[in-house]
Amino acid sequence: MKILHTADWHLGKRLEQFSRLDEQKEVLDEICEIAEREAVDAVIVAGDLFDNFSPSSEAMELLYSTLHRLSNFGNRAVIAIAGNHDSPERIDAPDALARVSGILFVGFPNASIRPFETKNGLKVTKTDRGFVELQLPLVACPLRLILTPYANELRLKTFLGVEKTEENLRQILQQHWQQLADDYCDDTGVNLLVTHLYVMRQDDPNPPEEPDDERPILHIGGAQAIYSENFPSQIQYVALGHLHRYQTVSKQPCPIVYSSSPLAYSFAEANQTKYVVIIEAEAGHPVEYRQVALTRGKKLLRARFEEVEEALGWLEENQEALVELTIVTDNFLESADKKRLMEAHAGLMPIVPEIRTKATTTNDTTRELLQQEGRGMEELFINYFKNSKEGKGQAPNESLMEVFKEILALDEDENL
Repeated sequence: MKILHTADWHLGKRLEQFSRLDEQKEVLDEICEIAEREAVDAVIVAGDLFDNFSPSSEAMELLYSTLHRLSNFGNRAVIAIAGNHDSPERIDAPDALARVSGILFVGFPNASIRPFETKNGLKVTKTDRGFVELQLPLVACPLRLILTPYANELRLKTFLGVEKTEENLRQILQQHWQQLADDYCDDTGVNLLVTHLYVMRQDDPNPPEEPDDERPILHIGGAQAIYSENFPSQIQYVALGHLHRYQTVSKQPCPIVYSSSPLAYSFAEANQTKYVVIIEAEAGHPVEYRQVALTRGKKLLRARFEEVEEALGWLEENQEALVELTIVTDNFLESADKKRLMEAHAGLMPIVPEIRTKATTTNDTTRELLQQEGRGMEELFINYFKNSKEGKGQAPNESLMEVFKEILALDEDENL
């Protein structure tokens, strides 16, 4: 059987003032075209379907229309789990209607999918807490899926019925997954595990970084890192979501793969190629898998210039991208230059000025600035603002200075 693995769609996500919805429509069209061209039997979306718990109606419509198209009217299984950006209740809500088209929504780690069969022969043959076995149209062997949507550590333990244990999450998940694998995952079917968690090799000295603007999983109240060693040996492929860069975490005990997000969602992902993964699987044999590059949507580009004219030329050459521009300057970026740059490119983020001779911004430096004698309060404020993280080396604008003068005047009135 052939399976398409994708994740981290983040429908509804914005980049600063720019909506990405039109780009998301384009790249999801491309994923649907790949599914058709490759004639896949199943599609896995490994979490973060939406970008927040309350997605817009446009984002919800795009998700449901895309999954319905991927399902090919019940001829192809589509399995979508919740990620850390998703509301599990919202992911579960359309399940009854979705099953008619062969779409399985799984919001909670302890979910038990009710058996059903589509008119085209897609059938749930076995189900357990966090497990489903599917009989696919035109495929002789069954597809077995161990499913663990995201939940924080406390909820994961609660969902798995071990809330009072002192064992760490890795042990609990390993035991849960191993029990399901022992009960259902023999070599007469294709056995996959799908989860939205932070996974790494235990011996990796450089663990992968979580993406910018992501809700970090590795924090207090989140879920600790899971090791590749925690997955059962019966599993032939682990489909991961959460990290936005394509990567194979390990090939032991099987390929453990982050498919990547379909678009670059922060400038930390600038110039990354995005992918879906095509898995070719056979019962009792190691899987073969390969990346298929996604080409639609805008590129994210970063650039740094010391001359405004040079920056203007570069902007002209990259009109189709969203860009983050850093301008190196001695003091501050002139308003006329800033206006020229902003007018030169419709996809330009707020410009980042980089001052060549940055002063330190420690508390000691701030105190020194404010304790200098013989200097007016306005001058001290201007110097303080330049050295603050808000000022980034630039003087406060006129409106901010007017507010400061009003505060000074009020203070003088009170002292009188």
